Amino acid sequence: MKKVLVLCTGNSCRSQMAEGLINARLGDQFVAYSAGTAPSGYVHPKAIAVMGELGIDLSQNESKSTELFKGQYFDHVLTVCDSAQETCPVWLADAGQKTHIGFYDPAEATGTDEEVTAVFRQVRDQIADQVLGFLQS
Repeated sequence: MKKVLVLCTGNSCRSQMAEGLINARLGDQFVAYSAGTAPSGYVHPKAIAVMGELGIDLSQNESKSTELFKGQYFDHVLTVCDSAQETCPVWLADAGQKTHIGFYDPAEATGTDEEVTAVFRQVRDQIADQVLGFLQS
């Protein structure tokens, strides 16, 4: 079983969704964890909601710091936001393959509730396509 660490800045949206998707859809090959370089302290309610639409429950997830994973080896380290790519902890240099696949931060979306939810869905689907596709290749 290969270990994957997905990094974002706040660990509230993109990295949480990627972790959930990897574990739900590729759990026979990978075990995924997520963390933030500057954790927000919460998982965004809209990330929880749009993942729930796919039957993936993030309601018990927590926003975690990269420090929790210090000293652990990961086969893949994926950064899903530009900031996390730039501030990726030096100790992860010993990890396996490091890859950046950046996504728009849905927490920055504005508009009506439905418009913001649509952005979260769009980012979720992009993560599913690109991250799962990358890991399966």
